[in-house]
Amino acid sequence: MNLWKITAGRPGSRWLIAIAVAATLSSLSVPAAAQDAISVEGNRRVDPDMVRSYFHADIAGHYNAAALDAALKALIATSQFDDVKITRAGDRIVVHLAEAKTLDKVVFEGNEKVKDADLSAAVQSKPSAGLQRATVQGDVNRIVEAFHRVGRDDVRVTPDIIDRGNDRVDLVFDIVEGKKTTVRRISFAGNHVFGDRQLRAVIKTSVTTVLSFLTGGNVYDPDQVNGDRELIRQYYRNHGYADATVTNASAAYDPASSGFNVIFAIDEGEPYHFGDISFVCNVPGLDCEKLRSLLLARPGASFDASLLDQTSETLAADMSKRGFPFAHAEPRITRDPQAHRADIAFAIDQGTRSYVERIEIHGNNRARDYVIRREFDISEGDAYNKTLIDRAERRLKNLNYFKTVKITTKPGSAADRVVLDVEADDQATGDFNISGGYSTTDGWLTEVKVGDRNFQGTGNAVQASASYGQYARGADLSVSSPYVVGRATAGAEVFDRQADVSPYQSYGSNTYGGNLTLGMPVNEQTGVLWRYSLYDQNVTLAPGTSAATVSIPIRQAAAAGPQLVSSIGDTVTTNTLDNNKSPTSGFKSQLSQDLAGLGGDVRFLRTTEDARYYHSINSDLTGMVRAQGGYIAGWGGQQAPLLNSFFGGPSMVRGFAPNGFGPRDLTPGSTMDNVGGSLYWASTAELQSAIPGLPQEYGLKASAFVDAGSVFGYRGPQSSQIANKNIVRSSAGVGLSWASPFGPLSVDYAMPLSKAASDVTQRLNFNAGGF
Repeated sequence: MNLWKITAGRPGSRWLIAIAVAATLSSLSVPAAAQDAISVEGNRRVDPDMVRSYFHADIAGHYNAAALDAALKALIATSQFDDVKITRAGDRIVVHLAEAKTLDKVVFEGNEKVKDADLSAAVQSKPSAGLQRATVQGDVNRIVEAFHRVGRDDVRVTPDIIDRGNDRVDLVFDIVEGKKTTVRRISFAGNHVFGDRQLRAVIKTSVTTVLSFLTGGNVYDPDQVNGDRELIRQYYRNHGYADATVTNASAAYDPASSGFNVIFAIDEGEPYHFGDISFVCNVPGLDCEKLRSLLLARPGASFDASLLDQTSETLAADMSKRGFPFAHAEPRITRDPQAHRADIAFAIDQGTRSYVERIEIHGNNRARDYVIRREFDISEGDAYNKTLIDRAERRLKNLNYFKTVKITTKPGSAADRVVLDVEADDQATGDFNISGGYSTTDGWLTEVKVGDRNFQGTGNAVQASASYGQYARGADLSVSSPYVVGRATAGAEVFDRQADVSPYQSYGSNTYGGNLTLGMPVNEQTGVLWRYSLYDQNVTLAPGTSAATVSIPIRQAAAAGPQLVSSIGDTVTTNTLDNNKSPTSGFKSQLSQDLAGLGGDVRFLRTTEDARYYHSINSDLTGMVRAQGGYIAGWGGQQAPLLNSFFGGPSMVRGFAPNGFGPRDLTPGSTMDNVGGSLYWASTAELQSAIPGLPQEYGLKASAFVDAGSVFGYRGPQSSQIANKNIVRSSAGVGLSWASPFGPLSVDYAMPLSKAASDVTQRLNFNAGGF
């Protein structure tokens, strides 16, 4: 009260009153200085103030039990200490530290199957960090797991610590890899529609055979087995079984065989066919009926989940172009178990309005980031659409550049922002192959190939090959680059090929030149390849051959000398095969056209078609039908060159020799060569089956077939002695094929059923090696 009285009567007393009040309030709001002192013991490198910064006093300046416990945990979490203890000594808090030694090096010894770089990425102990015993033990487990993934289950890892002085140590992991742990048996339970052989062809895991050292896939990998579960499920769903699931995938180690027995338990469910296919449009302003032309599934067809996935992706991309970037299509399936019918309603919803803030890519030590980014239909700043993200993940997997690809999302800097996290683990993409073999067409042949489908991580494919054989020689260099214009792939090739006189023709040929190509996908199943070709070709006669004995068309082709061919063309390919290497269902068609005469010496139009359809009859039996046809005609007053005409042989009708049927010069005393035709057709009906008693992993298949076809329409130099009738050639036979590690091998034995008198038959046809 006296203070107030004294200051109130003086000049400027209002300012003094304000200062006094502020000081009083300040003294009430600020806590007193910490009453408990903190002393730090045992530290050599760590600053004491840094240690004290982890302690947080209460309002009175004291540290209760909760505060000390929080400080203890925070100090341990820094990984800078082997041990931390906090005690009280009167009104003092004493922090006892045992500083962790600093890691100078982290070294791996004894490892061959897993690289140092992969192990360094797996462990958490890093150079310049503190040595933590618990972390080291965890690293041992991580190294063991890395070796389990490459089939080394009896690996032993021992950590050694080498003192380098000055509180620095080296951490050495001594590794004994042990023997490879393989898969000895793969079995399936609950499968009735598809047999064991057919399902083994679907999965990547395979059993150990005498060829496993070449084919691979027989190493037990739990991650791969889990992936196989999804492959089996998708296979069923793509072949009519909408409810199929793989309920379990178990692996048991068998000491007797020193390997794993893997069992897949399957619940197949019932087969379905597509019923009504409709839209449920929940996006204002979008006319969903305009999307109907994009539907791939058709009512009445067998249920195929892959068509639904592809349709969803196509719809999302199209709606984005129409100005609805957040819209997505989800197929909703209504099942009628009694009628085995699945009605599909594509629900078109707006989706959450969020945007891609960043695309973070890691794991790709070789493939460059842009190779991954260009597989996305979206980029930073675009609307987030899960369907398009799923499409990008599938495209990345199909590149075959990576062991694994996984795309996940993380929260962005705002509620409407997401970060795409792309983890792509590189795999080897280079190829080096030396192969040799024999065929009844080309004789003995040796071939060397070297290439890389992801050259220096750029996504470009480069390949060089050279071959030398009994009747043929050649060299080839090609390069292709994707995404040169949109999703188009550009390619270039130069080649040099020589064919000599053989038992099937009395003349040789030289061809050298190059091609430029541009391929563009139309949709997921159809693509177009445009090309420009420029090459020089000529017919050669064997030294010492008497011109009088050579067939007139051959003689005139040789006399014409080298001819420059300049042509443009295209090939339209439609492919719905379930497996390109060993198909059991689906369709593949290739329609090619070439127009020569844009410069050069010759003018012709050439068209060919080759279509194949596969259908699974049962788990071990597949039916295939094939149709071929072609036409060539000169224009501008020219005839089509001999070397560009069609010649009948075993590629059309088995049981006939190369150049064995078609127009032929029958002039007595001549070489009686096949002189080529302008038209051909051929058809095949074939049954393919696995070999009973042999593991599917061997890749052996037997076949029974019937072929029919003809080559006719000779339009070269006229001669009354040329046989040129459209006579049907046909045959029936059996074959054996082997997708061997050294290249495809096939042998066919066919009995001709109908032929012309001048045809040359050859019942046994054999190909082995890199043909």
